[in-house]
Amino acid sequence: MDNTHIEPDVLQGIAFVGRSLGPFFRYDPARELDIIGPSYDAIAQANAQAAAAEWPFVDDKVAFRALCLMQEGLEDDLDEDAIVWEYRRLFVGPAHKAAAPWGSVYTDKDGVMFGASWVALRNWMRENGLAVSEERSREPEDHIGLMLELMAWLAEERPELVGDFLRLHLLTWAGHFLALMEDAAQHPFFEALATLTAASLAGIQETLGLQVETPRFYR
Repeated sequence: MDNTHIEPDVLQGIAFVGRSLGPFFRYDPARELDIIGPSYDAIAQANAQAAAAEWPFVDDKVAFRALCLMQEGLEDDLDEDAIVWEYRRLFVGPAHKAAAPWGSVYTDKDGVMFGASWVALRNWMRENGLAVSEERSREPEDHIGLMLELMAWLAEERPELVGDFLRLHLLTWAGHFLALMEDAAQHPFFEALATLTAASLAGIQETLGLQVETPRFYR
């Protein structure tokens, strides 16, 4: 497939995946419940079988199992304490983060935020006229949630950049991170979130026919 020209239905599916899943990685379910709460509610109230049949790029059975497991994790009117603490244990800390959500943590030999792959992403964004954070204290652009949301935005606004963004920046490390997250998760919602996100990105890669060079991982 010529990745500078992607069919509209494929772009729509890519945008759906990014906008549906990215916020679960990005927003704290307590501090930012006003933003992320509706997304949790949508999963909890969904008809899992119907949603799985419509989920793009993923086999129905895989999507159904993941959505059911996510719903299982949201039973009892959303056990907010469990969701909050698992989110923070995986992504925030202050203790060791079980699944640090930044790409350079895995691809930089020093295992640090703001590493070489982050620099490469920022340079690519600047070269293509995309906004970057000028304050180092703000969330690095290689946060998995931000990158999924950027994927969605590109699919809608700059589709000619989707292939390169995925091939050069997101898909290089996302599968590795999501496998670690799935293994580390101690809550069904986040275990299934990792599964569904990984399956969705793998399906997008296959659909677009992207050849991705896997870097060396240091974590």
